[in-house]
Amino acid sequence: MHNQTIKDVQNKILEIMKFIDETCRKNDIEYFIMGGTALGAVRHGGFIPWDDDLDIFMTPDNYEKFKHIFNKIDSEKFVLQEWKIVDKYLEYAKVRMNGTTFIEKAFTDNKNMHHGIYVDIMILHKCPENKIIKKAIYYACKYVVLVALSQRKWNPKTLFQKFALATLFTLPNTFLSKICYKFIYKYRDIKDNYCYFYFITKSKFNQGIFEKDLFDKPSEIKFEDTTLLCPNNIKKYLEHRYGDYMKLPSEKEQKMAIHAEIYDVEKGYQDYLN
Repeated sequence: MHNQTIKDVQNKILEIMKFIDETCRKNDIEYFIMGGTALGAVRHGGFIPWDDDLDIFMTPDNYEKFKHIFNKIDSEKFVLQEWKIVDKYLEYAKVRMNGTTFIEKAFTDNKNMHHGIYVDIMILHKCPENKIIKKAIYYACKYVVLVALSQRKWNPKTLFQKFALATLFTLPNTFLSKICYKFIYKYRDIKDNYCYFYFITKSKFNQGIFEKDLFDKPSEIKFEDTTLLCPNNIKKYLEHRYGDYMKLPSEKEQKMAIHAEIYDVEKGYQDYLN
């Protein structure tokens, strides 16, 4: 970790993303850069300078296709790490790089998981244009997030969060999580009158629902020294997600963007765990 900077980490993340992009383009798999990655592409032409992650969306069908292809690639460099709520982790996958280190505070005690530098793959789901169903899915997702947080070193910040956490320990969470997941995936094959949603995040209800035309076909955008796939109208997506997306956050918020306790672009995480 000597003299390594956030830029060194970003370069490794970009290397992983180029591998994902090439694999997807060769095999007709769609993905979309999302969240802070999409924001960085528009506002900074690549990474947000103080950010150390890269996030993409895939629909369940595209993700399953990607997983199938990935498992056929004999890659010594990359690992596909799947996380499910019943295994104590959130509902997204990561492509991690061997021979690197990115140990986050919440996972410092976990000696069994891969702690390499990574790219996040978030699952983008469909749901009907029905407000009651949307709200029900929203609460199912928030429940799943709360269960995942409760199994890590999460400190609730409000009285309501403390109450919710205390209530959680009285429930059959593994069983309920499986039911919630079934519900979240329920409408994946819907063909008409649907929108997309992603609620496994801090975003509020309206920010996590997207018009289907944003994700029906990807567009392209420059990102650092390459080109990645993005939502169809990326500026419309960013406005919906962030409001005034060109406005820079405070210096304090910029410092809070670093996720890792320990990172190293040259040495494997096993050395640090030992």
